[in-house]
Amino acid sequence: MSAEQQTTTGEEEKWIESFRAGDASAFDCIVLRFQDTVYNLCFRMTGDREEAADCAQEVFVKVYRAIGRFRFQSKFSTWLYAVAVNTCKNRMGSAEFRHRSRLVPIDSTADKETAGIIMEIEDPSPSPLANLTQKERDRLVQGAINSLPEEARTVVTLRDIEGLSYDEIAAITGYNPGTVKSKLARARHQLREKLEGVI
Repeated sequence: MSAEQQTTTGEEEKWIESFRAGDASAFDCIVLRFQDTVYNLCFRMTGDREEAADCAQEVFVKVYRAIGRFRFQSKFSTWLYAVAVNTCKNRMGSAEFRHRSRLVPIDSTADKETAGIIMEIEDPSPSPLANLTQKERDRLVQGAINSLPEEARTVVTLRDIEGLSYDEIAAITGYNPGTVKSKLARARHQLREKLEGVI
């Protein structure tokens, strides 16, 4: 077995083989292991919690149907990410207008009330006000990610949020590692421009 093939953990391999052998409960173990990861990826890709939940559910339905074709030639998580990314892309394409109508403009912080909240925080210890500000920052960052072109959003999410390697991202997206790096550099530059003066 090659080093690449060994990257799927023994536990995951055992679940997959058990499921293929007819143990339906083994798939529940796979879902429990990866459900939060898949949901978080879907949320970062779509920017909407309801859409993310629907996408995550669709991802696991697809995995359930296709897991018999998984050959352990890559990490199971890499294969799962690829299914999730493609599912989100298809979902966003079919609901593009609805998705766009939910986006929050990045310059919404021009509003004095929000600016005032940010300016008034001086105590570094956690507080309801600090939590509110962090949520606002998260919302603005997510809004900026949402406004990126699809390819840029994908590589930023996979690299900077999910922490995947360039090789893993290449396997998921079909780009070569050099293309991933150049797309990521452009995406980061776009994000910096969108968030300059905002956070």
